Amino acid sequence: MGNDGVQPAGIIATGSYLPDRTVTNTEAGAPAGVTAEWIERKTGIRERRRAAPGQATSNLAAIAADRALAAAGLSPTEIDCVVVATSTPDHPQPATASIVQHLIGATSAAAVDVNAVCSGFVYALATAQGLLHSAARPDGHALVIGADIYSRILDPSDRRTAVLFGDGAGAVVLGPVPEGHGFGGTRLRGHGDAHHLISVPAGGSRIPASERTVREGAHYFRMDGRGVRGFVNDELPAAVSAVLRDSAISAADVDHFVPHQANGVMLRDLWSSLDLPRATLHLTVDRFANTGSASIPVTLDAAHRSGVLAPGHTVLLAGFGGGMNTALTLCRWAPTANRPTAATPGARQFSGVLS
Repeated sequence: MGNDGVQPAGIIATGSYLPDRTVTNTEAGAPAGVTAEWIERKTGIRERRRAAPGQATSNLAAIAADRALAAAGLSPTEIDCVVVATSTPDHPQPATASIVQHLIGATSAAAVDVNAVCSGFVYALATAQGLLHSAARPDGHALVIGADIYSRILDPSDRRTAVLFGDGAGAVVLGPVPEGHGFGGTRLRGHGDAHHLISVPAGGSRIPASERTVREGAHYFRMDGRGVRGFVNDELPAAVSAVLRDSAISAADVDHFVPHQANGVMLRDLWSSLDLPRATLHLTVDRFANTGSASIPVTLDAAHRSGVLAPGHTVLLAGFGGGMNTALTLCRWAPTANRPTAATPGARQFSGVLS
């Protein structure tokens, strides 16, 4: 049991799903009037995946969930809650998590969505832990999924956004882990004064959908790229220091850093300022691009399947994005986590590490 008498919870399995269709920089850049070389030089992205016309966010999420459950050796009926992080839900309502719960057959589970945009997966991890605790299920299991289909809300002619995003889903199963493993400190912070930096203006209660909003393209994703980069450079190093301080561990104790895959060039530039001397930086942005809420669990699954995450390793997950939000959590990797296997069907294996 933990110090508070509660069974520690941690990640016991991972899974991911990337759609089959690969979109090159040449294809993505043509409508935006930019070259493949320009995209890679500015973002580090070479390609991304696109959901098929008949796929919704819940479909991607359900496949990733099935793979995580299989890795955990659990049936869907053993799951106590399903939490889906997404900012591209199937519908304004019901929650996408309710549809995923139905698709996978998790008939006993609570189901809820979390929308904290690209930091949503870390928020969802904290939400799932709270749900298990409030239901007095310290030995229970939660399915936490990050899934987004940004290709449906992008203006293909906007080079600031159209070339950055891909579609995908990643999932983890939370469950009991041995003492000394599982989640440590978590730090969640909103910066609402900067909410204007990332938005989809229309389709909500402030600007309801209309012929005019569709004609004006107000349902497209919009981003102030320079402002977002400044926010990340200003806020993320301080957030990393704060979560380490709160957890009473040193920067040298961190073995792996798995950030939101916003922009490969930005992450490489930022890496030295984070001062994590022993940590491996994990990147999948070059082949999957920015998959929103899915980017952290997709990258975590890729790192795990590469075999580099060992029991006892300290993993720092860092989300940041629309809202604006920063969300970080530390996890001591558990020996019960699913062992690395061959690459998941439909998702290419990629360790993507920088030292």
